[in-house]
Amino acid sequence: MDKNQIIQIAKDVFSPKKMPFNDLLGFEIIIDDVDKPMIKFNMNENLIGNYYYKILHGGVISSVLDTIGGLIAFIGVLKKHNIENGWQNLMEKLTKISTIDLRVDYLRPGKGKFFIATGNILRTGNKVAVNRMELRNNENELIAVGTGTYLVG
Repeated sequence: MDKNQIIQIAKDVFSPKKMPFNDLLGFEIIIDDVDKPMIKFNMNENLIGNYYYKILHGGVISSVLDTIGGLIAFIGVLKKHNIENGWQNLMEKLTKISTIDLRVDYLRPGKGKFFIATGNILRTGNKVAVNRMELRNNENELIAVGTGTYLVG
């Protein structure tokens, strides 16, 4: 499977039309490079967790880190999959991807005009993927980091 196919499949599966929760939070899925997917979202009143300081709710932070972690795991499976094994085999793997464990470290208050979540694969095995994720604001300040473990097979 080539990189353009991987990008198209991942964008389609994680689109707001297929994942309404991503739409609710205003997530924009950006995949120009299979090795550097991103999620961008704007700050808005509905995402505030502390009304006095007007900072992001911790649940929004953990949600975006989990979503980018899941996207990275999904792309990892697509990159590893040998298409000769057939689409049915691939779809069985993709539909099983789910979060096993998520650890989030909140480093700074979630202040900013917009935020970008990125991450990378630490390891993708036959059954489990482990990913590292980051959330930064529009000033490139590191807001939170996470480590996620995902079932991939």
